[in-house]
Amino acid sequence: MRIVHQLVQQRKFNVDYDTHERAGYTPVRPCVTKDQQHMYRLLTLCLLLLAASARADENPDERAPLAPFQIADNLYYVGSRDLAAYLVTTPKGNILINSNLASSPPLIRASIDKLGFRWSDTKILLNGQAHSDHMGGAAEILAQTHAENRVMEGDADVVASGGRTDFHVKSADFQTFASARVDRVLHDGDTVTIGGITLTAHKTPGHTRGCTTWTLRSHLPGEPIGTLRNIVIVGGVGFWSDYRLVDHPEHPAEYPGIAADFRHTFATLRALPCDVFLGSHGGYFGLLGKLSRQSKNSVSVWIDPDGYKAFVDRAELAFNTTFARQLQDPKQ
Repeated sequence: MRIVHQLVQQRKFNVDYDTHERAGYTPVRPCVTKDQQHMYRLLTLCLLLLAASARADENPDERAPLAPFQIADNLYYVGSRDLAAYLVTTPKGNILINSNLASSPPLIRASIDKLGFRWSDTKILLNGQAHSDHMGGAAEILAQTHAENRVMEGDADVVASGGRTDFHVKSADFQTFASARVDRVLHDGDTVTIGGITLTAHKTPGHTRGCTTWTLRSHLPGEPIGTLRNIVIVGGVGFWSDYRLVDHPEHPAEYPGIAADFRHTFATLRALPCDVFLGSHGGYFGLLGKLSRQSKNSVSVWIDPDGYKAFVDRAELAFNTTFARQLQDPKQ
């Protein structure tokens, strides 16, 4: 049983790095013998068959409500205990970042209502990545609010197809979602401005082709007037266990240039000035732990440049480790 457990852990080493970030650690990949490798191959089919149902139970925090709260003068958290959604408020209407699961719109709307804002004032919908756990609720939100949906190139066609044109759609773990119209295709460095508030879209691909990290500058309540903080909302940096990062004739990469895309992403993230570290999953930035300390220090708890750097370091290490392993053994 120890061998089985070890092999399961080996299989899970890169099951969407999001999962490990939520758990707060980076697993170490164990060395295995040939017999263990053989057992691993036998277990793979069973693990893949179980993956879809197991994923739904993997993290109940994805669906669990969380009381909404303010982060900056015009920035609020309106997501669940793990799937993050953000409301950017302006006098001319509001921006919602991430629609999350197909079941999430009522939760997000309830949070916005509780804060005293109107659902109908949502004028623009943005996202961090075109996967079902972040875009599953988009179609419903667009239908209810009539917001404009703006999506990064590389993810726009995936959103419009409900995931059916995603490079990883054939994976047993992949879940499609309701297709949603795309009103504007964004490009790296594009800005979204409404009511005097500007967000910048940074294309950080790899996890998805159009994975997007959003940045803005805003004042935090309690800080001196005129002090603006650099806020970074990371779209995603991970990869699923069956992502092929190395291109080989018998085992082609997930898509041409995926490894270069990940390296570009890490370089981009390192270059971004960051005071307030946020992301598409609460586990990226230690949401629940920081929230528990907010009452004691409501301003500084969200300021975490060191945590941001450590997050990028861990993600890049996971990528480099898997890339080196696949380079050495194309069958893995």
